[in-house]
Amino acid sequence: MNNCKSRVLFEKAKSLIPGGVNSPVRAFRSVGLNPPFISKAKGSRIFDVDGNEYIDYVCSWGPMILGHAREEVVEAIVKAAADGTSFGAPTEREVELAELICQAVPSVEMVRMVSSGTEAVMSAIRLARGFTGRDKILKFEGCYHGHSDGLLVKAGSGALTTGIPDSAGVPADYARNTLTASYNDCNELENIFREYGNELAGVIIEPVAGNMGVVLPEMSFLKLLRSLTIKHGALLIFDEVISGFRMSYAGAQGYYGISPDITVFGKIIGGGMPVGAYGGRKDIMERISPSGPVYQAGTLSGNPVAMAAGIATLEILRDNPSIYAELDKKAEKLEKAFLEAGRKNGVPICVNRAGSLLSAFFTKEKVIDYKTAVTSDTAMFAKYFAAMLEKGIYIAPSQYEALFISAAHTDEDIEKTVRCVAQLPLGEWVHAR
Repeated sequence: MNNCKSRVLFEKAKSLIPGGVNSPVRAFRSVGLNPPFISKAKGSRIFDVDGNEYIDYVCSWGPMILGHAREEVVEAIVKAAADGTSFGAPTEREVELAELICQAVPSVEMVRMVSSGTEAVMSAIRLARGFTGRDKILKFEGCYHGHSDGLLVKAGSGALTTGIPDSAGVPADYARNTLTASYNDCNELENIFREYGNELAGVIIEPVAGNMGVVLPEMSFLKLLRSLTIKHGALLIFDEVISGFRMSYAGAQGYYGISPDITVFGKIIGGGMPVGAYGGRKDIMERISPSGPVYQAGTLSGNPVAMAAGIATLEILRDNPSIYAELDKKAEKLEKAFLEAGRKNGVPICVNRAGSLLSAFFTKEKVIDYKTAVTSDTAMFAKYFAAMLEKGIYIAPSQYEALFISAAHTDEDIEKTVRCVAQLPLGEWVHAR
């Protein structure tokens, strides 16, 4: 596979950008390769500067649920941009997108637009503290909620991939207000609430973890979390940046039937443009300035071009509910392919799937939390990643990320991917060590 131009660009980038990338996992360090530099994308395919074509299962880390450059979304972006790219003033489009989100997600009565998932989480945490008058926040090991200071504690995503689950530059006095617990551990959760329940402003969780690889919640765990937060007066915050509008049109909370107090959105609601949002009960949201004392602002919040992309995307999902069933069927085929490849080669593989999100972990353990996720054989993953890339299949360059299926993936795309998985020499890799 030709990658001359990408190599040259990466060397130049490293002299101008820290690590050569603007988000750490893109550097491909955990798989020991240089990243291809992407020039364009359409449908289920991306193309790099060297002319290589790939079936894309990264989908910009989730937003491209309809595929790349979907015509209706592109048209909406072009039309909005022609009217002006930014005003720093209210627009009709931000009201339209807010209404779509509130109509789709019953727990959300009001919503505030921001420009990224990290910004939305940071603002939601501040809101929980301002609403309750408490300081402590509980999060779960391996769940990533963006790079704000108080949440880079035992985080997932890029922090987990690089082996640095905490970050330099985070003051100890700030991080001490962040408590951590194990995902899916009911006993530990009860113990924490027994000791700190009346000090907790809120609990933030990915209702389906997507940043230590895909890890599904146990229903007993989610129900206990909801009941304990209500009992102790803490707010339950669902980080649905990944799962929102992907698990179902009502997100993971609609899929599982658990209503949080605050929900954080990103990715899909922007149709590929930089967007985040947080929303919840009216009495909570009205504490945000200018209605209340919790300050938050942003020059590009509600950006008209981003709003247009989000509106077009959500309207397509709303008007075509069969998309979710189709995505589920496609993902199920890939799930079966990974399991069959492991069985045929005598290689343990755990596959976790939640709708159109899935991860194949190279481990004999059932992956239910951070501790079991990190039992994965990352050297085996690196070989698998390189082999798939060589065959024109682009997946996340980390054992601890998800594969994303889009509506643009055709049956032929899925079948080609299934064949590639079946051809992986897993047994040879095991015996070669």
